[in-house]
Amino acid sequence: MTWESPQRLWLLAAVAALAVAYLVMQRRRSRYAVRFTNLKLLDRVAPKRPAWRRHVPAGLFLAMLGLLVVGFARPTAEVQVPRERATVLVAVDVSRSMLADDVAPDRLSAAKAAANEFVTNLPSEFNVGLVGFAGSASVFVPPVTDRAAVTAGIDRLSEGAAGRAGTAIGDAIATSLDQIRTMDASASEDTPPARVVVLSDGANTSGQDPDQAAQLASELGVPVDAISFGTPAGTIQGSQPVPVDGETLQAVAQATGGQYFEAASADELRAAYADIESSVGYETERQDVSARFIGIGLALAVLAAIASMFWFARIP
Repeated sequence: MTWESPQRLWLLAAVAALAVAYLVMQRRRSRYAVRFTNLKLLDRVAPKRPAWRRHVPAGLFLAMLGLLVVGFARPTAEVQVPRERATVLVAVDVSRSMLADDVAPDRLSAAKAAANEFVTNLPSEFNVGLVGFAGSASVFVPPVTDRAAVTAGIDRLSEGAAGRAGTAIGDAIATSLDQIRTMDASASEDTPPARVVVLSDGANTSGQDPDQAAQLASELGVPVDAISFGTPAGTIQGSQPVPVDGETLQAVAQATGGQYFEAASADELRAAYADIESSVGYETERQDVSARFIGIGLALAVLAAIASMFWFARIP
């Protein structure tokens, strides 16, 4: 944390002086009380009160002054803020192998639940789009800020909803990039800050070469984060093996400067999405945070007033 007006922090010395003066006055009061020899009369004119209570309002008041001084010095801190036009494309594999139940209840259902959580947790300013892919890729939701539309699109993801059989990872990336480049009127000339998040359980088996799609993403400056989802023991219909294969996804992530994750359970998948969420679409800015200190100081002032009224108010 830094300060726009650090010289104003010298006012804390005045707050410290008030605290010392308060302590001195309390010591003097205790000495006068001892000099009052008629203890029975003293008990009547100055009945005992819990010792700690009488110090609470003063303590809150001094803390309030300290916080207001800190706020007056205009503190600043580095804050992560959403980048303007930030766009995230989520591409989910809906091929037949995603019906494997090695991840309960099955890979696709777990993937949809985690994607919904990921999208919901993104800042409301982000544009989010959805692509489903199997043997080809289809746009389920173009980039929008309407989270309800995206979650409804995720709910529509199902096996066979994206064309013929297969796993077209290259097509999924290329389709996502097309959505980014046509997001608004200036996107074709000025690519918005964007990321593509691809989830699949297998290698590329159809469509465009993933290496070509990765090269285009790299040229546009769009990282591709990839999640390999499933286990080596996955099967469909109880007998047909569909082991997870993340080699293609890993190569794509490395080529584009993205992150690669292996998730063998729903919890690991959520953790992967959480890691991606922390790094997508933000920039660090230095901002004035004096309002934080002033707000807390004013809250302490209110508490000091309430404590004084309830503990020390005299009823006629």
